[in-house]
Amino acid sequence: MFKTYTFPEFDYVRSADQDTAQPVKHPVVIVGAGPMGMTAAVDLAQQGVPVVILDDNNTVSVGSRAVCYAKRFLDISDRLGVGQRIVDKGVTWNIGKVFLEEDHIYSFNMLPEEHHRRPGFINLQQYYLEEYYVDRINSLDTADLRWKNKLVNVEQQGDSVLLSIETPEGPYQLEAQYVIACDGANSKVRAMCGLESKGQIFQDRFLIADVIMDPKKFPPERWFWFNPPFHSGQSTLLHRQADNVWRIDFDLGWDADPEEEKKPENIIPRVKAFLGDDVEFDLEWASVYTFTCRRMDEFRQGNIFFAGDAAHQVSPFGARGANSGIEDTDNLCWKLKMVLDGKAPVTLLDSYSPERTFAADENILNSTRSTDFITPKNHVSRVFRDAVLNLSRNYTFARPLVNSGRLSVPPFLTESALNTADTEMFNCKVVPGAPCTDGSIVYNAEDDFLLSNLGNQFNGLLFVESHTDLTADILQGLTELAVQDVPVKTFVVASHEMELNLPEGSEMVIDKYGVVKERLDAQRGTFYLTRPDQLVTARMRRFDKEQIVAAQNKALGK
Repeated sequence: MFKTYTFPEFDYVRSADQDTAQPVKHPVVIVGAGPMGMTAAVDLAQQGVPVVILDDNNTVSVGSRAVCYAKRFLDISDRLGVGQRIVDKGVTWNIGKVFLEEDHIYSFNMLPEEHHRRPGFINLQQYYLEEYYVDRINSLDTADLRWKNKLVNVEQQGDSVLLSIETPEGPYQLEAQYVIACDGANSKVRAMCGLESKGQIFQDRFLIADVIMDPKKFPPERWFWFNPPFHSGQSTLLHRQADNVWRIDFDLGWDADPEEEKKPENIIPRVKAFLGDDVEFDLEWASVYTFTCRRMDEFRQGNIFFAGDAAHQVSPFGARGANSGIEDTDNLCWKLKMVLDGKAPVTLLDSYSPERTFAADENILNSTRSTDFITPKNHVSRVFRDAVLNLSRNYTFARPLVNSGRLSVPPFLTESALNTADTEMFNCKVVPGAPCTDGSIVYNAEDDFLLSNLGNQFNGLLFVESHTDLTADILQGLTELAVQDVPVKTFVVASHEMELNLPEGSEMVIDKYGVVKERLDAQRGTFYLTRPDQLVTARMRRFDKEQIVAAQNKALGK
C-alpha cells in the first residue's frame, strides 16, 4: 500500500593494506560506520587528514532508530556537507504539544527566535542519515570506508595502536596513531580495553512502532500524551518522519513480555486503538527496548578516544543520543587535526574527555529527570507528577514543570580549561564555552547566515559602526592574526554597507537585522573569538591582538 525504504548493500573491497608484510600505519582509524563514526570521518577527511573507517556490516542501520536531529546537529552537518540533504528529506518541526488524557494542556516552540538558518528539529530515519554520510565519505579522497572489516583485537603500543581485523578474505593488521571508537553502546573496543560504562538501568519497557500512513492525519509536530485514553500505559509519543513514516512510542511497563509485544498480531491492535479503526497503515518496523543512563569514567585511554554511545548512553526522551554524539566528534576532530599538523601540543587532546564528560553528565541528568517524570517510580513521584499535570490544564505557572522529554540543547562548556574568562560585563546567553549564535547576514553581496561561514578554523567577530573604528593598529593586528601559524579569520560585522579597506584574511559581513549584535550583546569594538567547532572561547569589549593571541593559545592547550 505504501512505499518502503530499500536498504543498500555495500561491497567488500580488498585493501592494499591486506597485502603488506608489516601493518600499515594510518593517522586515524575509526571503528564503526554509524552516524558518529561517519561524522568523525568526514570532519577529518575534508580537512585533509587521511582516515580509515572499519565496519563489520555492509549496510545502513535497520529501522529508523535515531529520529530527531536538533539545530546544533544540523549546523555541524552543514559544515560537513550533509546538512542540506538532511533538511530536504527530513520533516521540519518546531512545535510540540502535550496532552493529559484527551486534553491538550500546552504547546512549546523549539525555535522561538527568527533568523536562524536551521529549524529547531528535523525528523529523519537513521538509515537516510547514514546513507547521506556514506555518499559524503565516498566523495572524499582522504576517507577509506571498509565494509566487512571486523575488529577482533586492539593493542596500545606506546604512541600508536595495533588493530587486528577479520575480513571475508582473511585477517590483517593495521597500525593507527589514533583510534576513535564509535562502535555503539555495546562497544567491542571498550571491552577489549577492559573498560566499562556505569550508570542506571531503568525498569521500563517501551514499544516503538514505525507505521506508514496518510500524512493528512496529523501535522508535522511532536505530540506527547500522559495517561493516554487509548492505551493502558503512562505515556505515548507520536511524531512524523520522512516518507510518511510515523514513530509511535508506547510505554508498556516493566512486566511486559518483549517477545510477545513486538509480534505484529499484538502491535497492530494497539496501533489501531490509537489511530482509529478507519485509518489505514502499514507496519514498517517495530522494537521493544529498555534503556540506561550511563557513561565511561573517561572518554580516552591512551591514543584511543570513545565517542557517541560507546562513551555514554541516555534514555531516548529528549533526543540526546545522536545529538550529543556529533558534538563529541565535533569536539575531538579539530583537536586531532591541530596535533597531527604540529600546530598544538599533544596535551590539547587531554581536554576532550573533561569537556565531553561534563556534557554527558548534563545530558544524563536531564534525561534521567525526564524519565522519572514520564514514568514515576514511586507513589510520591506519581502524586507530584499528576498534580503538576492537572494544574497545567488551567495554570501557566505549572507548565514549565511538565517534563515530557525536554529536548536536546547543546551543553555550555563553561568550565572548560580552554576558555578565557570574561574581564568585562556581557548580558547575553552566549558565553565562553557556548556555541556561537546564528543570524541573517549579507556576505559577498548575498543573503547568508553567520554560522554558514564559521568552523574548521579559528574565527573572530569584530563589531564596528564606522570605518573610523578600524584604526591602523587594529588593521595591523588583523593582518598579523591572519598570517600566524594558526590563523584567525576575522569577520568585521557592520550594521550597513560601508567602504572598508580590510587586510587579507579579514572580510566584512552586514548584520542585516541587527540580530547578531543583539544576541552577542555587542558594542562598537566588541570582539568574539570562536574555536573551529564554533564554540566561543573568548570575548572582549575592545580589540587587543595580544589578548586574542593569548586566548587562542589557551584554546590550543599551549
